[in-house]
Amino acid sequence: MSSSKRISSVNDLQKDLASRHKSYTPTQNAALADQNQADFETLKHQGYVIIESVLNAEQLELIRGGVSPLLDGVGRNNFEGLKTQRVYNVLEQTRAIDDLAVHPRVTGLLDKLFQPNYLLSQAQIINILAGEEAQTLHYDDGFYPVPRPRPAFGAATIWAIDDFTIDNGATVVIPESHRLGDEPVTDRSLTVPVIMPAGSVVFFLGTLWHGGGANQSEDSRLAVTCQYCEPWLRPQENFFLELSKETLGQIPEALLSMVGYSIHPPFMGMVNGMHPKRVL
Repeated sequence: MSSSKRISSVNDLQKDLASRHKSYTPTQNAALADQNQADFETLKHQGYVIIESVLNAEQLELIRGGVSPLLDGVGRNNFEGLKTQRVYNVLEQTRAIDDLAVHPRVTGLLDKLFQPNYLLSQAQIINILAGEEAQTLHYDDGFYPVPRPRPAFGAATIWAIDDFTIDNGATVVIPESHRLGDEPVTDRSLTVPVIMPAGSVVFFLGTLWHGGGANQSEDSRLAVTCQYCEPWLRPQENFFLELSKETLGQIPEALLSMVGYSIHPPFMGMVNGMHPKRVL
């Protein structure tokens, strides 16, 4: 005979359904605790933080080798970039960016920003070609229809696979713009370029105004971006349709949780009343 529990409130379910099924529990990296805290203080004040020289030359070459064959046509409009190559559905096509999506310098900030089992919202490869114009200023979680000012519901990373310079289209940001209200921001004189060497990453809040820079150089500028969101929100990318079971069996456990094989207590994300990893 099966046993049963008496549930008197929805909060009780957080200790019942969600806790008794398999779930991913991130390990805390004590050695990075001080760095993560310093990064977080800068992030709270500026709305972004640049973390330099995270990847070495060998790691960068492996990433270039994995993503370069995927680069093809340019964007469909001026926001994507008519001289910018974008690759979607990256996780199904290469394992080259897995470690970037779950890098401890990134997850250390996400752990402080969002509730547990936060999600990957989307991942892209972005290669800005010579002659590209500056992208329209925007903030990334603007598609969630909640008035500003408000806490960020999303956050993003842009990994510099090539050097980010003023000439080659470095992303531009407006410091402290995460605190602004609903009025649109179009004044580019307020922006500052994110100058950083290859192997670095900029992490910014989903409420920060920013945009791709104009590439006035003769070379392309390669980057990888990963965006994240609270676990109770709908991500931009539908990983359930994109990712095959073969891919799901290859990606790291942390990334498996981020693409939706996790539960936001008490039961958001369940499959047949159980943890979604059971279907794998």
